[in-house]
Amino acid sequence: MKGIRFVYGVLLAVWAMIVIWQIADHYRVRESARAALINRSKDISSTLGLVLRSQRPFGGVISRERLESALNSLVKPGDLNAVALLSDAGEVVASAGAPIDFEHKTLVPTGEYWADRTVTLMNLVDLETNVTAEVENRNPTIVLPRSNLFNSFATNRPPPPPPDRGPPEQMSGINSNSLSISNAQAPRRNWFRRRDGDDRRPPFGRPHWMNEEDYRALIQKQGVHSFVVVLSTQSMQTVTSRDFWLRLLISALASVSVVGLGMAWHNLAKTSELEVRLVRAAELNTRLKEMNLAAAGLAHETRNPLNIIRGLAQMISRHEEIPQQIRAKSREIVDETDRVTAQLNEFINYSRPREVRRATVALNAVVGEVARALGNDLEEKAAKLDIQESLPAIVADEQLLRQALFNLVMNAIQAVPSQGEIQIRAGRTGVNGVYLEIRDNGLGVPPEQRQEIFKPYFTTHQKGTGLGLAVVQQIVLAHGWEIECLPNDPQGAVFRLTHLQPASPA
Repeated sequence: MKGIRFVYGVLLAVWAMIVIWQIADHYRVRESARAALINRSKDISSTLGLVLRSQRPFGGVISRERLESALNSLVKPGDLNAVALLSDAGEVVASAGAPIDFEHKTLVPTGEYWADRTVTLMNLVDLETNVTAEVENRNPTIVLPRSNLFNSFATNRPPPPPPDRGPPEQMSGINSNSLSISNAQAPRRNWFRRRDGDDRRPPFGRPHWMNEEDYRALIQKQGVHSFVVVLSTQSMQTVTSRDFWLRLLISALASVSVVGLGMAWHNLAKTSELEVRLVRAAELNTRLKEMNLAAAGLAHETRNPLNIIRGLAQMISRHEEIPQQIRAKSREIVDETDRVTAQLNEFINYSRPREVRRATVALNAVVGEVARALGNDLEEKAAKLDIQESLPAIVADEQLLRQALFNLVMNAIQAVPSQGEIQIRAGRTGVNGVYLEIRDNGLGVPPEQRQEIFKPYFTTHQKGTGLGLAVVQQIVLAHGWEIECLPNDPQGAVFRLTHLQPASPA
């Protein structure tokens, strides 16, 4: 028992390890998919930084319409659903794609919000976008509507003369229609050259007519401070869903394997136990057979002395010179000897092996022979034996069938009262079946004794040996039939033999 529990414990531990392993691997795959999506957002943020740089023809000022047109070319539903550029005040200065919900509590402190189908990423400072770095270097990117692109910086005042030292680092002379440089300023090439020698873009700083407070307010309201991208999680969900079903299948197979191994071990243990029991039963059966043979031999040898005793007792009972009392005792000895001899004969008959020799048997003929053999017993009880006409022919061992019917009819004769009635009936059950019934109107058999009466030495009659119905059951089982005791209506018992094989027509 301890060994079985140990094996079950090991199998359960292995199953738990496999399931935990699959769960851990699934979480690892999911985190890898999330990391891949984050890396994808890094690539997108780098692309957004390049877009910002490419859309700055006027230093740090960008047209919102032009920028959003460039951003729309990046938006692809199912991959990049939406993108937005936020100012330092948290207002959207430019956007493309689906509307973005900024009300999530987890979006501001963590920069991430994972929904069912999308993920929103914000404040991508660590993604090397260089947006905040430009703000810190006082070279911000300001996004304005096209209608307000020049109004915010236009003026009718003449530009101040250029200083004597080098080209200026700030732009001036911007009118309401275009950004132009006055003729009083330095040569064009030198004016647009930056400190690092790159003359492709003009530097941008606070206009001279705008105070520092207004300039900072404009940067805070219209300057690009951070990116917000909304990515589709469809690819991640596909990977995690596929991995989930794979892990679930592996766990299910592991569960089936563990259950199968447990059942196999249980069956193996049961088989081993049954083998031990079968060996012991075989040994016991061998001993019982030996004892049965010895008892049968002893019973056979006992009949000879009993016959001698019976003969001597008969001789004594017939001598007229012997007193009447001794002659009466001698007759009692004869009766008891006959009773013991009958029991020995029944025991020898019960212990004899049943070898069935099947042949076609006419039930009418066998029943007629049994009725003639029991004629005297029927007359003593004044009982009536009603035999059905045209009983079917069956396949059976005629001698064993005759003995079984003899015991059943004798049992019925002992059960019925004076002038009782016994019936023998037969019929078809389906296509390949025949039943045979022996009915009586005796006292019947109580329900709790209907299985016990087929056991050896169990009898309800005073003169019964208790082996008659046991012999009947032996014969029935040897033929492959079945026998049962049923109540008769309205009184008595019915012994029904079923699964008898009908004889094939000639």
